[in-house]
Amino acid sequence: MRLSTPPFAPADTDVTAVDFLASTYYTKGDPHALWTHLRAHDPVHHFTPSDGREPFWVVTRHADVSRVLKDHSVFSSRRGTMLCIIDLSMPDIASDQMMPDTDPPRHGQLRDPLNRVMTPRAVAAQEETIRGIVREMLEPALDGEVFDLAQAALMFPMAFTGSMMGLPRETWDRMSRLTTMTIAYDDPEYMEKAPKPTLRQAHHELFSFFSDEIARRDRTDPGDDLIGILLRMSLEGEPLTERQIMLNCYSLLLGANVTTPHVVSTTALTMAEHPDQFRALQEDPGLRGTAMEELLRWSSPASHFMRYATADVELGGRTIREGEPVSVWLGSANRDERVFKDPFSFDIARRPNRHIAFGVGPHYCIGSGLARIALRVFLDEFAERVASVELAGEPVHLASNFVAGFKHLPVRLTPRAGKAPARPLAAAGTGAVA
Repeated sequence: MRLSTPPFAPADTDVTAVDFLASTYYTKGDPHALWTHLRAHDPVHHFTPSDGREPFWVVTRHADVSRVLKDHSVFSSRRGTMLCIIDLSMPDIASDQMMPDTDPPRHGQLRDPLNRVMTPRAVAAQEETIRGIVREMLEPALDGEVFDLAQAALMFPMAFTGSMMGLPRETWDRMSRLTTMTIAYDDPEYMEKAPKPTLRQAHHELFSFFSDEIARRDRTDPGDDLIGILLRMSLEGEPLTERQIMLNCYSLLLGANVTTPHVVSTTALTMAEHPDQFRALQEDPGLRGTAMEELLRWSSPASHFMRYATADVELGGRTIREGEPVSVWLGSANRDERVFKDPFSFDIARRPNRHIAFGVGPHYCIGSGLARIALRVFLDEFAERVASVELAGEPVHLASNFVAGFKHLPVRLTPRAGKAPARPLAAAGTGAVA
C-alpha cells in the first residue's frame, strides 16, 4: 500500500469507485486519500460489494476504531476478524476455537498461558538471537549492489518465531510463503492457482504440517516451546483438541509472519526518503525508541480488523444493526488529524504517539513485545551499519486488503566506515535466513 501524503487528487477520494475488498485497490489505488475523505465526511461508511457479498461497515476515525476494538460485548470477534475472499455471511469454522476468533472470558483462557511465555524477561532472552538474524540479513546488502530488502525481510520473523515454536528449520521457507499466501491469495507472485484454491492450498499445507508436528510430540513431555505450551493447555477443564491446537499454531505464525517484515521494509524506504532524520538516528541513539513507534504508526502493517455487532448500536452518527459486520481501519486511525498533529509528516521524535498499530483492547497483539524488540534491534543495527540508503527502483506492494506490505524493495545501502562484519548467524543460536 502506498504511504501517500496530501495533496490528494479528487479522483482518489471517490468512494463510489472503490471496492474495499479488492486487493488490487491497495496496490494501485490511494487508500490514504480515501480514508482522509471518509474521516472528514463519512467516518462510519456503509459499503455494499458489487458482487453480491454481504455489506459491511467501514470505520476510519481513531476514537471509533478504538471503541470497536475495546468493546467486545457489542463488537464480537467470534465470527472472524479479517475480510477475505469468503463471504462474510458464512459461519467461521474457527469461532471459539482460535484465539483471535474468541471473546472474553474464553479469549483469556487461550491467551493467558501463552502470555506467560511472552513476558518481558522471556522476550528479552531472544534479543541476541534476533541481532544475529538481522546482521546476517543485512550483510549481503552492504556490498554496494542493488539488494531486495523486502524479499530478505519476509524471512526475518520466521527465523525467530520458528525457533520459539520449535518448528524444523528446513520448513521455514515454505511456511513463510504459505502464510503470505493466506493474506495475498490473488497476488500474481503468490497465487499458485486461482485465488480460492490458493487460499485452500495454503491452509491445507499449514494444517497438515501442524497435525504432523503435534503427532510427533510426546504429550507427557511436549517441550517448552509455544507448541508444547498449547499441548499442555486446557480450556474449560479439558485439554485442547488437535483442531484447537492447529488453529492456534496457525494464528501465532500468521500474526508474526505477515506484519513484521513490512515494518522492516518501511524503515528502509522511510530512511531513504528522510535522510536528515536517518542522520539524527545515527547520531543520537536516544531517538530510536520514539522512531520505532513512529515507524509502527507510519507503516500500520495490519490494515484492518473485523468485528460483528451483537446488538443495535450507534457509532459515528450511524446505526449499526445486530449481526452486521464492522471493519475498522488501523492505517486510517493512525493518520487521524484529531489525534496526531501533522499526521502525514514522518517525525522520529513524535510525542505523544497514540498509534494503534498493534490494536487495542482485549485482542491487543500478543506478540507486540517480541515485535518491538525485533524492530528495535533492526533499527539499531541498520543505523549503526548503514551510512545511507538509496532507492534503486520502484517499490512493489503486496496485493492484500489485510496487510500494507511490500514484496520488492530494491535498495542500495552504503556501509558505515569502520563497522565490524556480521557474526556468523550460527553464533547467535539460530539457522541461516533463507
